Amino acid sequence: MPVEGPDLVLTTRDAAEIICHRAGGPVTIGQFLAEAAALAATLPEQGHAVNLCADRYAALLGFAAALLRGHPTLLGARSGSLDGFLEMAAAQYPGAYVMAGAEDERRPALPFIQVDAPRPGVPLPPLRPIPAERVVAIGFTSGSTGTPTAHAKPWGALVAAAAAAAARFGLRPQDGPPASIVATVPPQHMYGFETTMMLPLREAVAIHAGASFFPAEVHDALAAVPPRRLLVTTPLHLRVLLAEGRRPPPLAAVISATAPLAQEIALAVERDWGAPMLEIYGATEAGSVASRRTVREDGWLPYDGTRVRDGAAEVPGLGTVPLADAIEPLPDGRFRLLGRLADMVKLGGKRGSLADLNRVLAEVPGVEDGVFVVPEDIESNPAARLSAVVAAPGRTPAEILDGLRGRIDPVFLPRRLAVVAALPRDPLGKLPRQALATLLAPGEEA
Repeated sequence: MPVEGPDLVLTTRDAAEIICHRAGGPVTIGQFLAEAAALAATLPEQGHAVNLCADRYAALLGFAAALLRGHPTLLGARSGSLDGFLEMAAAQYPGAYVMAGAEDERRPALPFIQVDAPRPGVPLPPLRPIPAERVVAIGFTSGSTGTPTAHAKPWGALVAAAAAAAARFGLRPQDGPPASIVATVPPQHMYGFETTMMLPLREAVAIHAGASFFPAEVHDALAAVPPRRLLVTTPLHLRVLLAEGRRPPPLAAVISATAPLAQEIALAVERDWGAPMLEIYGATEAGSVASRRTVREDGWLPYDGTRVRDGAAEVPGLGTVPLADAIEPLPDGRFRLLGRLADMVKLGGKRGSLADLNRVLAEVPGVEDGVFVVPEDIESNPAARLSAVVAAPGRTPAEILDGLRGRIDPVFLPRRLAVVAALPRDPLGKLPRQALATLLAPGEEA
């Protein structure tokens, strides 16, 4: 499905609009474009940008400069092993270079460009339309279950996705005052990239630039930006924020993605914070494709122009993209998620969903976090059984196993159950398979 039109410039926003809130004051579109042009002028003639900026404005500036220069940006470097990502970039992408800020002290072997270094102003080039088919970013799957896979992101598809998200969440100029986004997800992750880099370029949105990962940082960031405030986050961060018990400044909405959101968390957000709890469904391959209000809706509503069916999504600018989840279409055009295709397990002639098993595990009294693990030989070994890694202070494997009995089929009870202080989740809540295998190696038999 092609995406065309004269509005495919870097931004269609007015020069006086605010694109970012920084400690030194707000940044206008005009200032941002001038700084992006100055940075673009210092970049090599050809290459691929690896954007490592932790500061969200610096990340946006680096992406825009690379785009103006004609360079794709490689996304995903802050989601997994940095050394491995940089080695891959150097080997597979000609002219790969790193963009980072002064706060990023590490200087990798790749050519390094400091994004926030002072630069003399240069004339702003005309903002000509960017070809819809031009690849401006390359997203990578997390690699939590294997080698990361690259997925090209054409400019037209990213623009269409931003427009669809803005229409769904009321972020267009005609929908009210500009929104202020505080995010706990890095801008290098596809979810963070769409919400905190594409949206402020295209819609009535300003991002908060500073740190907003730990609970105190999140509260300070929300207090520092004007209403309408949106918190863009993950189930892992929400659980921590709610456990702290501190009510944030008034929020227009909370948006979550990266993993299914437990109903009790959604209910707690709406009850304790007085804000609608919204979820985005998407994937690195397709980007964001649907949303729902968790406490009211079981089904997901596709974005305008997007069609989701079992095993695939038809996405503007991308065409048909395979999905990793099993989908059940609903009569009203919505769909229900049945679980990841790779997460469906068959044992003893019975099929089960890892998502459902993990949900039951999380509901066992005393369990703070936990996950079932599928053995590598489940397809070839009839005697293979599931394992589990659980964070449950003061509980024993036998007690946790007792809490599971009667709630799941006996064939899915974990044969090996390791109780640990904390699961090895990355900042987005992902669990690398190798880290789980290491925890299970010395585990106790349940």
